[in-house]
Amino acid sequence: MTIANGKRTRQAAVRDGDGAVVITGICGRLGKGVARVLHRERKVIGVDRRPFLDKPKDIEHRQVDVRRKKLKDVFRAGKIDAVVHLGVMHDPRASAAEHHSWNVAAFVKLLEYVAQFQVPKLVVLSSANVYGPQPDNPQFLTEESPLLGGAAFSEIRDLIEVDMLAQSFFWKHPETETVILRPVHILGAVRNAASNYLRLDTVPTLLGFDPMVQVIHESDVVRAIQLALNGGVRGIFNVAGPDPLPLSRVIKIGGRPHLPVPYSIAKMFLHRMWSLRLSDFPVPELDHIRYVCMVDDARAREVLGFAPSMSVDETVRSVNADRW
Repeated sequence: MTIANGKRTRQAAVRDGDGAVVITGICGRLGKGVARVLHRERKVIGVDRRPFLDKPKDIEHRQVDVRRKKLKDVFRAGKIDAVVHLGVMHDPRASAAEHHSWNVAAFVKLLEYVAQFQVPKLVVLSSANVYGPQPDNPQFLTEESPLLGGAAFSEIRDLIEVDMLAQSFFWKHPETETVILRPVHILGAVRNAASNYLRLDTVPTLLGFDPMVQVIHESDVVRAIQLALNGGVRGIFNVAGPDPLPLSRVIKIGGRPHLPVPYSIAKMFLHRMWSLRLSDFPVPELDHIRYVCMVDDARAREVLGFAPSMSVDETVRSVNADRW
């Protein structure tokens, strides 16, 4: 299914309007990055149940749980030009019920408010992980490829459902320019699986496997979100960073030693470590260092005008940086 504007536009309707940009999950690394870029040119309202201790003075923070009815008050308070949805839970130890409540039920409510208050732009941050690492994946997956990432990983099932809900909203509410971004593995000071993996003192790999991987710096993801807010842009976009590299080369750039381990032993060991709460990596994460899952990002480059600003060396080494 193709969902994209066929023409690149430099019109910036969101920036020219007098309404606010609402950012859910503003207290996360990406949320703060987006806020600090946008607040220079637009009114920004952040929604997050966490405190925003280092908040710029001109950003309005609503410490609200997105699952609660108080979220509606944010939309009632004044004109909203755009919603950037970053408030997705990625805690692998949270229960399936909590994941569904936070990620899916809350997003359904958010979509209801976007439609009710006729918000002209919606940007949803999904992930290239929705495609899933598979042994028979083509070299590059397009936006039309099936979303198979939830086959073995329950956490990804919620993300796929959010992605599908956003696609459905796209068709049902053409008056809102809906953009779905699917970035590859995000690296930086973020606390996600990819960055945490490269921070390990000794990085485990799987004996006999060295898949090609794609990574992107968190600041480039912020830039992609900023471009998605341009007027006239709608659709699904794979977002990638520098050219792909073998996993072994990525680990070498990071400067950490690596230890090749047979898959069966790695699976057994990781399962034990997970059960004892000595590891934050569930067993299905092993597929990301076993099989390829690379995306074709031509549409983002052509329609959004996106190109990564960070080199692969800068991107990989950023996992040990405190800030960018």
